[in-house]
Amino acid sequence: MQQGGPNGRGGAVATTLPVIPGSTIGIVANPMSGRDIRRLVAQASVFPNAEKTNMVLRLIAAAGGAGVDRVLMSTDAMGVAGGVLRVRDKRRATAGRWPDLHFVALDSISGTAEDTRALVRLMRERGASVIVLLGGDGTVRAASGQSGDVALLPLSTGTNNAFPEMWEATVAGAAVGLFATGRVATGEVTRRAKALHVAAGAVSEIALVDVCVSTVAHVGSKALWQPETLRELYCAFAEPHAIGLSSIAGLLAPSSRTGPDGVAVAMTAPARAARTVLAPIAPGVLAPIGIREARALPPGVAQPVALDRGTVAVDGEREIEFGPATPVTVTLAHDGPRVLDVRAVLAAAAARRLFVRESRELTQEIR
Repeated sequence: MQQGGPNGRGGAVATTLPVIPGSTIGIVANPMSGRDIRRLVAQASVFPNAEKTNMVLRLIAAAGGAGVDRVLMSTDAMGVAGGVLRVRDKRRATAGRWPDLHFVALDSISGTAEDTRALVRLMRERGASVIVLLGGDGTVRAASGQSGDVALLPLSTGTNNAFPEMWEATVAGAAVGLFATGRVATGEVTRRAKALHVAAGAVSEIALVDVCVSTVAHVGSKALWQPETLRELYCAFAEPHAIGLSSIAGLLAPSSRTGPDGVAVAMTAPARAARTVLAPIAPGVLAPIGIREARALPPGVAQPVALDRGTVAVDGEREIEFGPATPVTVTLAHDGPRVLDVRAVLAAAAARRLFVRESRELTQEIR
């Protein structure tokens, strides 16, 4: 166990939990997250890569304090990994324990979701029991196809962040550290997320938050930012405090991340609607959405899309163009990625006093 400075009574204060040999976490920092067209058509915030570097540094330090042996870190061409490497090489021996840091390099960097898929696949093969993702909904969706039974912890650094949650990186690092070292069990602190499966002829896609059908004919810039074009919305979960398309369903018929059902919403132009909902469909955009129907979306039942032509967006990005000859269905299932619950991890840590150390000498004096 790493030791800190004197405790004032001739001893030393432990500054880390005992290291568990072989315990490994992965960190994928998507340098492209938070850079889409919504920076131009809305007032979306910019999440600089320098802050992603700082988040990674805090994750590594906290995971090391929780006893993690090894960290696998993604590489990129935009400075995130480079910043981490510079700090590692300049660290002093007195700066506190860091895990062994290994950079996972790709043969080539495409700047697309394929980089995320490849990195997650390699980290899983190299023994990571949990992978932290710095990105938005699209980053998590890309990772989920390769994560298998490895737990994911998505942290918000994208544009639409309905799936990732906002956690301070130090807290997140402590949680993944406790999980990776086996101090909390998989069954008590992870869950399978819901997923939406889209079939359009021979094409298939998966979404973790929402699927939206619009009258826009072409994929184009991918991002959905024209509310008058929206016609059908299917949500795996819908929270009233969300940003993005799922907020429409969240304000009409909230559905939790852990509940069995999702939500389906049929939409129309506000001028022709019997009711509208004012929803934050993008950063800085509170738009009136015309509603025809909102209902529960049960799992395992293929829902046929009524619109005969248009595009299908998954987690806020248009991916599929379809016409009358291509029937489209959406099916909710409980087969999404395994997700780490930070609240559950730290609640278990508090209940078991995993971060609490007591001096016997001082305890006897108090008594």
